[in-house]
Amino acid sequence: MNFCSIASGSSGNCIFAGTEHTSILIDAGISGKKVAEGLKELDRKPEELDAILITHEHSDHIKGLGVLARKYGIPVYSAPGTIRAMLESNALGKVDASLFHEIHADESFHINEMEIQPFRVSHDAAEPVAYRVNCQEKSVAVATDLGYYDEYTVEHLKGLDAVLIESNHDINMLQVGTYPYYLKQRILGSRGHLSNENAGRLIGEILHDGLKAVMLGHLSKENNYEALAFATVCAEITMGDNPYRAEDFPIAIARRDVPSQMIAV
Repeated sequence: MNFCSIASGSSGNCIFAGTEHTSILIDAGISGKKVAEGLKELDRKPEELDAILITHEHSDHIKGLGVLARKYGIPVYSAPGTIRAMLESNALGKVDASLFHEIHADESFHINEMEIQPFRVSHDAAEPVAYRVNCQEKSVAVATDLGYYDEYTVEHLKGLDAVLIESNHDINMLQVGTYPYYLKQRILGSRGHLSNENAGRLIGEILHDGLKAVMLGHLSKENNYEALAFATVCAEITMGDNPYRAEDFPIAIARRDVPSQMIAV
């Protein structure tokens, strides 16, 4: 199975997972044109996509969804509350209703040979989920837009071959920055976003000898920067209550405007 971030950040998110026979996206928060360009770099085409899995209805996760679904007839999978929120907002334009498929947290479903496991996350959206993708004893996951994590989250991220975890903000940068007070409180709250420190702590809880790659994603443009996110996460891992050091694992930043290196697991 191959795993790649086409785009990840506060301005737009789109992650690819695929095999020789199946191609899916997790979110489509960049323009349809940029999705197509990103897929081309992976030697894939939008018309080859078997599904788009949507985590929640915020624009940085669905910006290109309407165009892609409409132009290529791609099935869209998401929780019922998210589908309702997307349709009520009119953010997608006119999309054939038959393309929408309801999924539920903690209920697995299949897209060809891929088993998809949605699980709950805490975020200020209608019915947000994260996704774990299993195929032939290999597993990858995308977990972003979560205000906090708990043992439920950790259990769904154990035993992975590769993972993209949110490392959204530096707490100090956010607190002293220009965002209005209410927005700072939203981001820092239990339905907001994961800080660099908490991302490092979460990663420390799911490390194991078979983990081949870690990507830090959904970085805030205003309240974070790549070197700081990387250094903070690495420090938390190395100082954490686990037998590993950060340098034991390939850790990379999923950038907002450049596809990551393809990870083969």
